[in-house]
Amino acid sequence: MFWEKLIARRVAAFEEEILQKYYTEVENMYARMRGWRHDYRHHIQAMKVHAAKGEYAEIDRYLDMLDQDLTNVETVVKTGNRMADAILNSKLSLAEQKEIRIKAEARIPVSLTVSELDLCTIIGNLLDNAMEACMELPPQERLIRVYMEMKGNYLYFALTNTAKGEKKHSFRSTKGKGHGLGLSRVDAAVKKYGGYVTRASEDGAFSTEILLPQ
Repeated sequence: MFWEKLIARRVAAFEEEILQKYYTEVENMYARMRGWRHDYRHHIQAMKVHAAKGEYAEIDRYLDMLDQDLTNVETVVKTGNRMADAILNSKLSLAEQKEIRIKAEARIPVSLTVSELDLCTIIGNLLDNAMEACMELPPQERLIRVYMEMKGNYLYFALTNTAKGEKKHSFRSTKGKGHGLGLSRVDAAVKKYGGYVTRASEDGAFSTEILLPQ
């Protein structure tokens, strides 16, 4: 009993650390965006001054600086949900560093019935698997597509990634066993909410679709 409680406390502390990490990342991202918007009028006035003096080279230099500054604060995707933004942007930024092309579109409500921990488990594990598969390909062939939106009373999440060759998988519903540790955790989280998960594999691509009731 003592060891079970000790393990449970350590697991809870680890989960809290993970959530706090993503919260901190997205809060910093939003803070930079708010700061850029706050300075927007100052930037416009500065360029007007250069334009009035005919200093067009200075305007070009200023625009280059603004472009670089905006690149540093720009998000990959903004869903409207803080935790989804945190995990998606954290993972997709990592994917871009690995020279993986990203195509992402996501629109979800701010409030979800899915816990933040389970949301991290589902999105994080799927993106980790997708990146791992992409890294077996040359950079020009690496691609991850992410799509999230509400379909009626369900949160719909779809992820497709390129993969090396044709991979054969034994697909099962969420009531069956998992497919590796990461996919097992995804299946368990989806099953917890009475949701559905389907997977498909074809030559050069692997996809997962998930429906979670809200």
